[in-house]
Formats: sequence, structure tokens, C-alpha cells
Amino acid sequence: MLDIKFVREHPDAVREACRRKKIEADVDGLLQLDQRVRELKTVFDEKKAEQNRASKSIGKLSPEERPAALQGVKTLSEAVKDLEAQKKEAEAALRPLLLQVPNIPADDVPDGDTDEDNVELRKVGEPPTFDFEIKDHVELGRSLDIIDIERATRIAGSRTYFLKNEGALLELAVLRFALDHMVAKGFSPMLVPNLVRRVAMEGTAYLPGGEEQAYRTVKDEDWLIGTAEVPLTSYRMGDILEASELPVKMVGWSNCYRREAGTYGKDTRGLYRIHQFQKVEQVVLCRADADESLRWHQEILANSEEVLQALGQPYRVVNVCTGDLGRPQIQKFDIETWMPGRRGYGETPSASRFHDFQSRRLDLRYRSETDNRPQFCHTLNNTVIASPRVLIPILENGQQKDGSVVIPEALRPYMRGQEVIEPKQ
Repeated sequence: MLDIKFVREHPDAVREACRRKKIEADVDGLLQLDQRVRELKTVFDEKKAEQNRASKSIGKLSPEERPAALQGVKTLSEAVKDLEAQKKEAEAALRPLLLQVPNIPADDVPDGDTDEDNVELRKVGEPPTFDFEIKDHVELGRSLDIIDIERATRIAGSRTYFLKNEGALLELAVLRFALDHMVAKGFSPMLVPNLVRRVAMEGTAYLPGGEEQAYRTVKDEDWLIGTAEVPLTSYRMGDILEASELPVKMVGWSNCYRREAGTYGKDTRGLYRIHQFQKVEQVVLCRADADESLRWHQEILANSEEVLQALGQPYRVVNVCTGDLGRPQIQKFDIETWMPGRRGYGETPSASRFHDFQSRRLDLRYRSETDNRPQFCHTLNNTVIASPRVLIPILENGQQKDGSVVIPEALRPYMRGQEVIEPKQ
């Protein structure tokens, strides 16, 4: 969340962020309540000081004067208690309003309403050309006997799947390759909880506002994560790190769950938009410095590009527009990989930076090297790879005229040296 002092001093910038991001937030109500909190705090402090002075003076009074003075202290004590209750109530009402306020987008974030308004920055690699009628990944999965959607639907409903045979091995291969790539970059590997408490979801800004997209357990009211970003970024919540610990670089492998509410009838075929998947996610905690954050943003983006390049997949990078950006991000870059079956590029990794928006919610700080005072960290994250969505371009771009699929060379050591997946039907 934003610093309330920033909102107080830059209300027009906050209103403009709401307008550009298409996010509703009661900025005026927030400022009025903030004023109320400050006024109550001032009166409370004054009354508390008056109470302390009166209490200290009782010992100097004569026996005749003490009863009236004690009654005065009692009256002041009741007033202080009442003011404290009012102050706490107003402070409690302030946080939900502040949680609704979006982060301020960077100056070079393009304006727009939907992902169609995202701005292409670059293309890498050429989409393959075929001299035969191509199959999409669903048809390939069926003929290669590596994907079974029909039986999964019987068991678990729509947007579900089985990966089998080389399909299961291929997913594990691409995830392990991505993890190894990040470990070689100095990131600490983490296997994370898939169930988290609300404090972690709220701390990473998935709540409030994302309730419809997340699964929640009924009895325990825990939440299933949609990304390892949630437990990784929350891992040090409440801590004060030493400056020497920064940057903290973590890479997590997790199952992920998403309800896909609001997407009825959209991307219903195959593995593109599903309820359960796996991701390798990179998270960075760094100093509260805008230039350093930007450098890390470019680096984590490059990490994901290197993985796709190693897999031989054509892709493009887009600068995500304000209307598609989301509440917490300063800026986000999407990597979209060429998928012949969709006749276009489809989103795969996304790289985001937040400045101190998440760390304020999580109370995640470090001691400044200059004055040793605690400051809020900056946070960043990026999906290294998400599967099975990444299997779509791997299968479709690698298909051959005889119906086989060539396994990317980088994955073959994880596939016991197998180079091609042959059709079974």
C-alpha cells in the first residue's frame, strides 16, 4: 500500500493513478478519515499529558485538596480511554480504505484499457513456417498420448487435464531446467506452502480485490496460492533485514490455483487457461532505490527471456498498459510466446516491480546503511516459467510433418536423452 503521507501530500497523483488503472478507491473519504485520525491523536496526546501531570501533582497536595484532584484524574482517565477507543476505531477504518488505493504507475507505462492496448517493445526469434497442415497442442497431445483432457473433465470438471507419459516428463523437464537456470544465477531455491493465511494474500496485494480469482478453504479459511510470489515475498514479513543481506534472491517451485472467474467461454480449449498449474517464480527484495529496482526489473525479465531462448521459442515483450496493470504494480512487462494453434502470441511470464507497496503491507524492512534506520524494502517478481501453458508453444512449434514433436535440446538431459516424441495413434 502507499504511505498515507504520500497520499496526503499528492492526492491528485493518487486520483490520477485510480483513473489510469481503472480502479475505484475513495481517496476523498480516505483523506477525511486520515484527518480525523490525526485530530484524535492530537487531542489524545494532549489529554494523556494532562492526565500524567495531574497524577504527578497529587502527591504534593494537602489531604483536603486530594479528593477533588483524584476525581479530576479519574475524569481525565475516562476521557483518555474514550479518545483512545475512538482513535483505534478510526485507525482500523483507515486501513481498508488505504488497501484499495493503487500504486502509482511509472511514467513510461502506456495508457490503455485492456491487454490489447499493451505496447510491443521487441520481438525475439521468428515464428516457424510449416509446409503441412499443423495441429494444435490438443490434437498433438491426443496423437502423442501425452495429454488427456476428456477424462480429467469427467473427474474434476472443466479447465482440467492429465499429463501422461512424455507429457508428464516434459513438464517436469521444463520446470527443472528453469529452476536450475535460476540457481545458477544465484537465486536460493525454495519449495513453498501452497496454502497461506490471509495476511500473506493481503500483504502481496492479492486481497482485497482478488477474492473471485482465488480458492479458499471453508473450515480453516486458508487460501490456495496462484503463484509462489505470495509465500516467497511474505517469507521475511515482519523482519528487519540488515543492508548486507540485500538483495535477497529467491526462486520458488509451486503448484498454483486460479478460479478463472469471469472467463466463461474464453480460452476454453486445451491448456491455456486452467485451474491448476505449476510455476517457477523468481522474487527479489532490494534496497528502497528506484534505479536499483529498475535494474533488477530488467535483470529478472532477462532471466525469463534466456529460458525461452534456450528452449528455442519465438516471443515478444510488451509493456503492459495501465488498464491491464493491476493494483500493486509500478510497471509490468509480459513475455508472450508464439503459439501457432492460436495464430498469435500468448502470455507466458510476467515481470513486475512494486517499490515498497507490498513491503508496507508485510512490514518488511531493512536497516539503512547511512543512518541505520529501518526502511521498507522494494520487491519484484517474475515468472521464470509456467506449465503446462509453456508446453503449448513447445509442442506446436516443434511439430513435424510425420506428427512427431522435437524436444528442445536444452530439455533432453532431463528426458533421459530423448530427442523426439513419436505419435502413438
